[in-house]
Amino acid sequence: MPQTRPIISIENVVASATINQDLDLDEIQKKFPKVEYNREQFPGACFRLESPKTATLIFRTGKMVCTGSKSEEMARKAVRMVVESLREKKIKIKNDAIVTVQNIVASINLGGTIHLEKAARTVPRSMYEPEQFPGLIHRMVDPKVVILVFASGKLVCTGGKTASDVYRAVNSLHVLLEEKELMIYD
Repeated sequence: MPQTRPIISIENVVASATINQDLDLDEIQKKFPKVEYNREQFPGACFRLESPKTATLIFRTGKMVCTGSKSEEMARKAVRMVVESLREKKIKIKNDAIVTVQNIVASINLGGTIHLEKAARTVPRSMYEPEQFPGLIHRMVDPKVVILVFASGKLVCTGGKTASDVYRAVNSLHVLLEEKELMIYD
């Protein structure tokens, strides 16, 4: 069993959303001077919120991408707030947004160091090329995530669709590292 519990911090949740209707991005920018929109540079408008601190890209098709939230619920709330703000300024939006979490990025501290050379040889679906990148790249099948593993015992997990995916993946890898005696504790 692991000697310490991993410290897991969700850093960013990326969610897509759609309201299933076209939007006039020029009108949105006129009514919201802080919205960043320059169609020559990028086809979407960037609507930033201070709380929760997020950025939501809005596209002419009614599709949106929200980044910067720290939880799935915060991402859903941010999209709802953007839609409500648009409605308050008389931009007609017929439907509520349908929100789908696309990716969760988390940072993790396992509380010990990891023997990466040995890990690369014994942990399935792992790749370690220190000349190219200082961490081991571990591709997990279930849940389908990628975990970057560093000798310092720090990890980055990406690709999870739910927070429980992240916790399950990290705990599973931590147990595996323990079982194979690849963790070093001071």
